[in-house]
Amino acid sequence: MKYAGNKPVDPASPDTTARPPLVRELLLVAGLFLVYKLGRQAANGHMDEAFRNGDRVWDLERVVHLPGEGAVQRLLLHNETLIHLANTYYATVHFPATVLFLAWLYWRRPRHYVWSRRVLAVLTGAALALHLLFPLAPPRLLAAAHLVDTGRVYGPSVYGARPAADSMANQFAAMPSLHFGWAVMVGVGLVVATRSRLRWLWLLHPAITLFVIVGTANHYWLDSIVVAALLAVILAALPLRRAEPVRPPLPWPSVVPQREHSTVYAASGARR
Repeated sequence: MKYAGNKPVDPASPDTTARPPLVRELLLVAGLFLVYKLGRQAANGHMDEAFRNGDRVWDLERVVHLPGEGAVQRLLLHNETLIHLANTYYATVHFPATVLFLAWLYWRRPRHYVWSRRVLAVLTGAALALHLLFPLAPPRLLAAAHLVDTGRVYGPSVYGARPAADSMANQFAAMPSLHFGWAVMVGVGLVVATRSRLRWLWLLHPAITLFVIVGTANHYWLDSIVVAALLAVILAALPLRRAEPVRPPLPWPSVVPQREHSTVYAASGARR
């Protein structure tokens, strides 16, 4: 059992000393999400370049023999309910899952929260830079892919009918996939922060996300490969710091009573 002062410390309890101020974190996270949305808006446009890059990515995937995105979509097209569930997962899980992940870490694992927030911030910034440098039309818009825009056909969809005029989202920011990148960080972060034998099931979230983003034709395989590589580099550069061990307090030095000091002094004087 570890002790802080004279009180025992529960190893499973959160280290509140590592928890940053709540108001500051709310403003910081809200600011990061705002930068994310504004950054994607700023990267909008460049339609011709985005479609040219789409053709290049599609051809490259065929050259390196990546499995066709159509193989995953055909699994969805067998069942309209499954397609609707996949579209709903794509539209509704991305942001709420990440927010809940950060909120839980903040309350229960503050040290892991600070680490995860930093990783997500750097990953998002790097992804936005790539969106600006490499606009990319998703496979659902690419004629050569012959894929169905499942969101538009079956619903629900988060995108406008006219990609070039979409004021709510940048449809040409496919590379890299932050849907997948954030999902991987959520899964990895929860595996690292928890101790349950079932904690590896958290990795189902990025696995389902990968199936959904490819099957709905919103992303190429390469979008996920690139964001996974980015995340691996960031995790290597920003490792989780070890918690400082809780050390027991040092005992106070013993104090000899005044009467004992007087007796010792008198005895030494008598020997002289």
